[in-house]
Formats: sequence, structure tokens, C-alpha cells
Amino acid sequence: MNGLMMDRPLLISSIARHADRFHHEREIVSVTVDDPLHRTSWGTVIGRARQLANALGRLGLKQGDRVATLAWNDHRHLEIYYAVSGAGFVCHTINPRLFPEQLIFILNHAEDRWLFIDPLFMPLLEKLAAQVTGLEGVVVLTDEAHMPATNLENVHCYESFIAAEKSDYEWPDLDENAASALCYTSGTTGDPKGVLYSHRSTLLHAYAVLAPDVMGLSCRDSVLPVVPLFHVNAWGVPYAAAMCGAKLVLPGPKMADGEVLYRLMDSEDVNLALGVPTVWLALLQYTEKAGKRLDKLERTIIGGAAVPRMMIEAFRDRHGVEVRQGWGMTEMSPVGTVNTLKAGMELLSPEEKLDIGVKAGRGLFGCELRVMDDEGRELPWDGKSYGALQVRGPWVCSDYFKLEGNSESHTADGWFGTGDVAIIDAEGFVTITDRTKDVIKSGGEWISSIELENVIMSHPSVASAAVIGIAHEKWGERPLLVVVRKENANPGKQELLEFFNDKVVSWWIPNDVAFIDELPLTATGKIKKLDLRKQFADYRFPD
Repeated sequence: MNGLMMDRPLLISSIARHADRFHHEREIVSVTVDDPLHRTSWGTVIGRARQLANALGRLGLKQGDRVATLAWNDHRHLEIYYAVSGAGFVCHTINPRLFPEQLIFILNHAEDRWLFIDPLFMPLLEKLAAQVTGLEGVVVLTDEAHMPATNLENVHCYESFIAAEKSDYEWPDLDENAASALCYTSGTTGDPKGVLYSHRSTLLHAYAVLAPDVMGLSCRDSVLPVVPLFHVNAWGVPYAAAMCGAKLVLPGPKMADGEVLYRLMDSEDVNLALGVPTVWLALLQYTEKAGKRLDKLERTIIGGAAVPRMMIEAFRDRHGVEVRQGWGMTEMSPVGTVNTLKAGMELLSPEEKLDIGVKAGRGLFGCELRVMDDEGRELPWDGKSYGALQVRGPWVCSDYFKLEGNSESHTADGWFGTGDVAIIDAEGFVTITDRTKDVIKSGGEWISSIELENVIMSHPSVASAAVIGIAHEKWGERPLLVVVRKENANPGKQELLEFFNDKVVSWWIPNDVAFIDELPLTATGKIKKLDLRKQFADYRFPD
């Protein structure tokens, strides 16, 4: 017997309808190339999305065709999100920070038919265009007054492209399992891989992140997503904010500018911000130098890389801001865990809360977790058993785009292998100890490079740091600490190594320290340890 419930599909267009009807007046603020502080509303954004959907309909696109973006976080990019997916096409957001050869591969592999691009990226496109096949036209996200000169063919101004279109549009009825968006992994090993999201997976993920123990979004919030719209759908914020009617503050090309981020937070009453650790380092450094406090900000969601203990302390002690660390992947839409205290933990001491806060968090309902050993046996949640972290759920990918059945990404029983090494404790809190490819195995035992990095980032003279494994004749591998010193600071090797005393077991302490001017970062702000290992390929420990 089935229940007697209406079978209404979960579609992105249903979010658009809801936001337009219930939150049409709620404000959206953007920094753009043509306007340093553009103000609009959910109602206007959804109305313009309908105009864009009409314009797309004139291009001869078919359901499932890919429409790409190379764009920052602003209102026009948001309009594309709803217009493209809502009309039955696939919104393919591309990370402009990738290497040129990766961008060419992604555009060709996705078979994008049209590209919507920020004017700042036009010089980049002009260099790539001759090697991109199948692209039929380009729309520049600006008005006529700010259109850049170009020698490319079939280039249109966004405002003119939609100007003559009606704002009435009948969103099509789609299968909720139809593809809605496409995002490629950064491709640190081999070519980038495409993750193809569905309307259903997107809405379920958005529902999940709305929850109080995740992002806790409501119509009373003013949200600043510094996580890019071109990266994993900005962690679901464009959909979740529209569902609840939160105010959106979009920083455009100023995502790494600590001063601009502070000004937006202060002037727009931002109480929730989201981003990767490297972004918040820039913000914290600015506030420290300028002697300013984040009085409006209440909480921040930080993911993409492990959050240093000192960052959580700085937000808490200097600014009164709660840090919620999260973990996930492009393949997971992306959120899998978020760190919030369980009932009774509010009675713990500040240091005990910090011990919990540096963990990746607890699993969301809808994302199952397990840790497996090398023999394929599931390990207990005892807070000490290391293993390969695997996940499954309705917003976790079942395979990669155009690699169906050939990616070797899933187990025989349907779990996705994340590539992370993790521990889960009895309370369900996950600790990511390393990427599988980055793990340091010394004398047959694992050493967590992430834990070592978290410790050293608390040293007052360290700006950033990474730990990598270096071949060792006796132990197989030993950790090397690679450090970028703060400006005008000059800590010695011995001082840094002694800083680990009583903070980790003695045999974990790195054998040596190397100083460099800058750590190599991926396009999403993560440390490129593969590049560091290449840089130090000929290094030998003093012993």
C-alpha cells in the first residue's frame, strides 16, 4: 500500500517560484565590475531569471544541454543559476583559477554550447578560444557601457541579451532526477572529473544545510558566501537562501580582499559568512592590523581544508564569532559533516570545546559514513581507528560524467571512496587525518599531517605551513615541516620543532623544517602537497 500524497517533483524552479512569492522584497547586494554596490531583490532576480530563460529558449538548446559560466559571485551569476537549471538545461560553473589546459579540457569535455562570462575573464577566454570546440556564443555579464573590446565572434552583452524578453515564463515540468548542474573536480591527479547534480539531489542538500545544526539559515539572516558560485554551487547557499528568504551579500571579484569583506559585513549586517581558511586568514589579518572587530558577524562556516585551532580561537576570542567547521567534497554536493556541539557539551570548558571544534564535525542526516581498513573491514567508531572514509546518500554522486562504470570511484556495495583517511569517535565526530595520497607512514604507523599543521599554525611567527612525508632510510618516511614565516618574524628551526612538545606524541614531531616564501595552492585555496613533494623530491634529512 502506498501513501496518499501528492507526487510533486523536487525542482530548482520550485525554489524560484517560492522565493518570488514569499521573499520577493528581500535584498541581494553585489559587488560587480560595473557597480561597486549593486542592490536588487529576490523578486527582481527571479524575474530577470525568467527573462534569461526566454532568451535561452531562442538559442535552440535542448534539455540537458550545458550552459557554462566563468563568473564571480554576483546577482547576474545567481540569475543564471535559476534560469539555466529551471529551463531544463545544465548550469556548468567553471573555476577560472584552473590552469589553461584544464579549462580547455573542461569546456570541451562538457560540450558547452554557450558561455556566460565576467568581463574580467575575457582576456583569458581569448587565449583559450581557438582550442575550444563547440562553443556557439558568449554572453558578457555587464551592461553596454562596460562591454570590453574583443575579437571573438558572436559575443553579446548580458543586459541587452535579456532586455527585450518578457518576465513571464512557464517553468517546464521536469523529472526531478534530470541533471541540473555540473561541476568539475580540480584534477590534482589526472584530468578533472565532472560531477553531475540532479534537481532532486540539489533540493535535498539545500534542505539539509538549512537545519539549525548545519548552517541554521532563516529569513532573518544576512549571508555572505565567500565560497565561490563556481565551486560546488557555493555549498548550496544560492538555493537554501532562496528557500528561507535570507539576504545575500555577494562580494564579486573581491573575495580575497580582507578590507572589502569587512566593509560588506559591517555595512550589510552580515551575521553568517562562509569560506575556506585562506580567505579568513586575510580577513583576520586585516582586522588585526586595522584594529577592527567583527561586531555584526555571529557565525562562520569554514570548509575546504582543515581549520587551524588558532583560527577558531581568533574568531572566538577577538570577535565573539562561532566557527562551525565543515567537511565535504564536490562529489557530495558538497556538505557531509558540520561541527556543532551536542546537548550537554555547552558545559565543557573553552579548551575542551576547542578540542571538539577542530574536528570535521558530525554527519548530516542523508549522508552515511563509514571507515574501512585495508582489508575492506568496517572499523569501530572508537576515536582511534584510522581508515579510508567512505560515504553514500541521495546527494552523493553515483559516478562521474562520461565515465560511467569506468571511474573505479565506488565500492561494489555502492559507497563512494572519498580519498580521506579519518577517525570517527563514539559521539559521531569525524577527524580527517589526511588525504590517502598525503598520509605519512613512519615505521608502519600513520602520522597525521593535518594535526601537525594545526599545531604549528598556533605559533605566533607562522603565517602558513604544511607537513609532507620525506623518504627515510630507517623509518620509511618522516615528516618535514614547510613554513612560511609572518612578515618581520624570524623563528628558528629548533624553536618551531620544540613548539610541538607536549602537543603531540614525540615520534610525530617533524625531523626538520624548511622555510619558503609561499605555499603552492590549488584553485580552491587548498595546499598543493603534490607540488611540495616535487619541490622537495631531492631533500634529505640531516640525519
